[in-house]
Amino acid sequence: MKSVGPVLRNVCEADSESIVALNHSEVQWTSPMDVERLQFLDGLSCYHKVAEVGNDVAGFLLAIDQSAPYENENFEFFKSSYERFVYIDRIVIGKTWAGQNLGTLFYQDLFLYAKSVGAEVLACEYNLAPLNAPSKAFHDSFGFREIGQQKVGGEKLVSLQAAPVDYN
Repeated sequence: MKSVGPVLRNVCEADSESIVALNHSEVQWTSPMDVERLQFLDGLSCYHKVAEVGNDVAGFLLAIDQSAPYENENFEFFKSSYERFVYIDRIVIGKTWAGQNLGTLFYQDLFLYAKSVGAEVLACEYNLAPLNAPSKAFHDSFGFREIGQQKVGGEKLVSLQAAPVDYN
C-alpha cells in the first residue's frame, strides 16, 4: 500500500488529546496546555491546523491575530508594535516526524494565510535562555528578525521575532 504524505488540515475536536500530548512532549520549549487551555486558545485562533501523516497527528500550529482578546506578554508586545499581524502561539512537531519538513509546510501555508488576510508580519518568540537553537535556525531561514527580548514567567528569556508577510 502506498504511504500517504503529510496533509495539513483544520483541527477538529477529535485531535485534542493528540495535540495536548504533542505539546506536553515539547513543553520545555512552549508552555503547558491541557484540553481546557487548548479549547480556549482554539477559540482565539485565526489559524489552527494539524499535520496528519497516515492516521497520526504529527504536529500542529496555532496562531492568533491582532483582534483576539489574548492576555499574553509576548502577544501584547506585538499588539503594541504592529497594526495587523499573525502571532504564532505555538508550533509543535512530534519527535517521530522531526526533520521531515512539517514545520516548513506549516510556515509556507501560514505565510499564504497571513498574506490573504492583509497581515503585515508573522510574529513569534523562541527561547534565548535556555537557547532553542533549532528554532532560531528555522526562523532565520524564513526571514524572522529579532525586534526585542523579554523575560517570561521570571524564568525564560525570549527573542521576540517578526517576519514580513511578503518575505516568502
